[in-house]
Order: sequence, then C-alpha cells, then structure tokens
Amino acid sequence: MSDRSIRDPQSRRLQAMGSLLAWAVYLFLLAPIVVVVPMAFGSPNELSFPPSTYSLDLFRQFLSSPAWTGPLLQSAKVASISTVVVLLVGVPAAYGIARFRFPGRGLIMGAMMSPLVIPSIVTALGFYLYFSYLRINGTTLALVLGHVMHTLPYVLVMIVAGIQKLDRNLEFGAQLMGAGRFRMFRTVVLPQLVPSLIGAGLFAFLISFDEVVISWFLSGPTTATLPVKMYSAIRWEISPIIAAVSTLLTGISLVVCLIMVALKKSTPSAG
Repeated sequence: MSDRSIRDPQSRRLQAMGSLLAWAVYLFLLAPIVVVVPMAFGSPNELSFPPSTYSLDLFRQFLSSPAWTGPLLQSAKVASISTVVVLLVGVPAAYGIARFRFPGRGLIMGAMMSPLVIPSIVTALGFYLYFSYLRINGTTLALVLGHVMHTLPYVLVMIVAGIQKLDRNLEFGAQLMGAGRFRMFRTVVLPQLVPSLIGAGLFAFLISFDEVVISWFLSGPTTATLPVKMYSAIRWEISPIIAAVSTLLTGISLVVCLIMVALKKSTPSAG
C-alpha cells in the first residue's frame, strides 16, 4: 500500500474534524442571536425564551420612546460624521503611505495604527482626561474625535489594500499627459477606489455606531449613544426593549456585512 493511500484517509479525517470544529465555533457564536431575536418579538411585559406570545410591541415601544430614539439618532449622527471625517483624513494618508517613501513613514504608520494594539479602556481614559482638559468632554465633538481616532486604523488598512491593487501605470500615464497630482488623484485613483471607499466607510460607520467603551467615557447626559443607553439599561433595569434594540443592531450589522461581501466579489483582483 502506497504512502499516498494511507495519507488520504488521514487527510479526510483531519478535514472533517476541522469542519466540525469550525461549525461548532459558528454555532457557539450564533447562539446568543438565536436566543435574542425571538425574544424581541415577544411580550412587552416579560423577557423570556421562548416567548409565550409573538408581536411587534417591543419595536413599537422602542421607536415611540424618546428615551431610546434620542440615543439612536445620536449614534447615527456621531457615526455619520465620524465616517465622513475619517475618510477625508484616511484616504489621503493611506495614499501617501502606500505610494511614497519618506523619513518617518514607519513611525507615522505605527502612530496611526496604535489604537489597534492599545486596549480600548486605556484609549478611552486618555481621551477622557485630554478632552476634560480641553473642556469638550460630554459633547458630540468629543465623541466624533474619539470615534475618528478609533476607526482610523481600520480605514487605513482597507484603503491601503485597495490602493496596492491599483495599476500604477494609469497614474504615471495621467501625469505624463500633464495632469497634476491632485487632478490625477481625483480623476484616476478615486474612481478605482470606490468599492474600497464604500467598504471602509460602512465598516467605520458600523464600528462607530456599536462603540460603547469610548462612548461611555466621552458622552454626557444629553449626548449618550445607543450602546451607552443599552449598557445603562442593563445595569439599572431589565427592560424587554433591549431585545428589540439588539435585534435591530444585529440586522444593521448583517446588512453592512452583506454589502461588504458583495463589494469584495465585484472588485477585480490585482494583476
């Protein structure tokens, strides 16, 4: 019997075990969603699984309560502004990092990527102390600045990856034809980066919308975001509305992920 015939059954067993382990991990991660989503359609007077009755009352209460819609609108506003600002800052920075070599490039890149390795609680405390010194803590401006710094590394990674897939000959050709660097960037680079820009923007919006640690430190009584409101509600009361809010956030995350997957499939590969 050959070595190949011996290895093939072993390889199949290892592959089957790997697939089984992967599915077990997926089911473990999906278990909270399987529990929360049915509870969102249950009775507004109890939080139980499985629900004794099914209705949309929890969603109606959520959408009709200023105590919940206010933080929802605040989260949408902060996430939208943060996404626009981080794209305006991150796209030129990513292009410069991907296309140019200059002294201190590694240091600048490391500084921009540092929020990925620093614990969120440490970053949030630093923002809190600094913004308190500037007397802007508890304002929407503080939330936007904190979220921009938090989402910038993710945008940089996605945009740099998109730029590295572009054909540099098109940029050289535009410059040889007399286009200035800004015009070349606007007419040649940006149109090719549209899928990466949309993906990075959606990802930044989702991270900002779901951020709770930094928002907890930087928000005030009138600027609390939806995750902060949810955390406070869990600490001080057990409201069935939390199940409806969690289901809505899960739906938003799912839609964003599906859009990003569709964009990735429609983006041509490099070369």
